Amino acid sequence: MERYEIRLSGEGGQGLVLAGAIVAEAVGIYGGKQVTYTQSYGPESRGGSCRSDVVVSDEPVDYPICTRLDLLLALTQKACDSYSPQLKNDGILIVDENRVSVVPPGSFRLCRLPILQTARVKLAKEVVANMVCVGIVGMLSGLASKEDLHKAVLARVPKGTQEINRRALEAGFGLANAWLEQAAGGTPCLVSR
Repeated sequence: MERYEIRLSGEGGQGLVLAGAIVAEAVGIYGGKQVTYTQSYGPESRGGSCRSDVVVSDEPVDYPICTRLDLLLALTQKACDSYSPQLKNDGILIVDENRVSVVPPGSFRLCRLPILQTARVKLAKEVVANMVCVGIVGMLSGLASKEDLHKAVLARVPKGTQEINRRALEAGFGLANAWLEQAAGGTPCLVSR
């Protein structure tokens, strides 16, 4: 495998720093691949820009900064607008269908999912939307097995929250699988310039 770049982006308080760390650990610690993880967030504890980047390779990663994204998850319109120009032509753009209304043109696969709504309605806790994201990113990138993602989540979440976080991860798998089935059925999901 050549270098594969992932960015999870949104706003502070959405748990994307933890989500990125979990994806990196699932791929690197449990999956045995070479990985780097970096994060960036504004000075605000909530509401400011936030992102976490994961770079994966079979060889040692010589440059830990994402430059050409293979997969971008954007939970806010601002994140989508800011980072989608860095997405590769054949990359995957995952957006929250209720928070991102305008998708810039590009030759990428577009995946619109009710991420925050799933956490809020199905799990009754929007705070676990980040684990929904981990499930989606894990499935759509193909870089980590479900088993490795489960291990990484359970190793990182606070005691007493394992079950709700496990359910959120499974909800993410379900959303990703539904999108993959829809895409395989011929429903257009490619946005072109």
